[in-house]
Amino acid sequence: MMNAADPPPTPENPVRFAPSPPARHAGCARRADPVPASRRAFLKASALLAGAATLGEVPLARGAHARGDGTIRVGLIGCGGRGTQAAINAMNAGPDVRLVAMADLFPDWLEASRQRLRAAKPEQVRVDDDHCFSGFDAYRQLLGSRVDVVLITPASHFIPAIFEAAVAAGKHVFCEKPHGIDVPGLKVSMAACEAAKAKGLSVVSGLCWRYDPGVRETMKRVRDGAIGEMVAVQENYVGRPYIVRERQPGWSELEYQMRNWYHFNWLSGDQTAQQLVHSLDKASWAMGDRPPHKAWGLGGRQTCVAPQFGDQFDHQAVVFEYANGVRVFGLTRDQPECYNNTSDVFFGTKGRCDLLNYRIEGETNWRYEKPRENMYDLEHRELFDAIRSGRPLHNGDYMCLSSALGIMAQIACYSGNLVTWDELMRSRRSFALPRYAWDANPPVKPGPDGRYPAAMQGLAELERWQL
Repeated sequence: MMNAADPPPTPENPVRFAPSPPARHAGCARRADPVPASRRAFLKASALLAGAATLGEVPLARGAHARGDGTIRVGLIGCGGRGTQAAINAMNAGPDVRLVAMADLFPDWLEASRQRLRAAKPEQVRVDDDHCFSGFDAYRQLLGSRVDVVLITPASHFIPAIFEAAVAAGKHVFCEKPHGIDVPGLKVSMAACEAAKAKGLSVVSGLCWRYDPGVRETMKRVRDGAIGEMVAVQENYVGRPYIVRERQPGWSELEYQMRNWYHFNWLSGDQTAQQLVHSLDKASWAMGDRPPHKAWGLGGRQTCVAPQFGDQFDHQAVVFEYANGVRVFGLTRDQPECYNNTSDVFFGTKGRCDLLNYRIEGETNWRYEKPRENMYDLEHRELFDAIRSGRPLHNGDYMCLSSALGIMAQIACYSGNLVTWDELMRSRRSFALPRYAWDANPPVKPGPDGRYPAAMQGLAELERWQL
């Protein structure tokens, strides 16, 4: 996903200050859900009715080892902690996987990642100096090199544009979430997913819980009726603040925000896009990957008010209302010295499901007993198996919907207003800059006290999203 760390499966992550990226990484209704015509059109256009990864026949000859040298060449875009770990996961998919190119905004982050990767996988890392690219156009230089697969893990702001360029260049893609932090960016990713299908390219999302075997088996039973008809879903992702980076002498305001990017909305999309999106993805999966009818929420900034926490809320709660009456409740918080919990609980007419503990209770009592497996390795294993077989793997059918839920949650919580799905998809607010250069002005700046302004809930904030 990014240059910094992605949400972990459990939120036991204290505030830390780090001069370089950390190595840390961090989701069923049986009755029909009536879909209004506008949402039905969205579903048809973006193929969001498919709930799990699907395999399709290859219209183009895109099998592995096309050069005949027995290797799959990989490029890493975004060399922070999550990107570094994603590269290791990719190389764990087989000895034929070679990391041959790297790109990042910052050359020091790139070099730190390259050294770590060389130490971890000395036989598979083949990144020469002339295949190390830095700066705002680094990803384009990497895409112009001889790579078969790209791992897209930069700051979330840049993901749609990089994803679009990678598909246009004919590359298979692993793309961290979120796949858009505003609706215009999300629509770029949606179009890239459709283009990838047309080209026979594999696209795997960083929404990693879809690859956990225990979660898959538990979810299958839920959707087969083990807890009856869905009544409500409670999604918790409450924990401590993420990595915080101190401002260093010589950094411009833009560079500081880029290096401390998780804490700025225009770069990360806030907690709803960074951590709660994992939970909302599992809730959407349970609901059959259909868009909700509307959402409303609340939130604010209470504890994390110092300049290093940027302009984000530190707690949010959102309610998604579905056309069949089901409610999904999403709770997220990044505050120190508070109760931490990551869980997904589904309530049905015949029982309930504790998804992350692989447990169903009620009329049916069941628990998945097999040992846990590394879902990060598994998602890459399935990606590279698909590439080798020439049968592309596509996660686009759910990854854009779940990213949209993260955006919808932020709008609802920041504005304090009810937001319908139709309004969401009309949003024109974009976090894109007019130009990208180190002398460009970031869209948010600190006040006289060094603190960054936070959203004020109300109609004025809602209007900023240009619904």
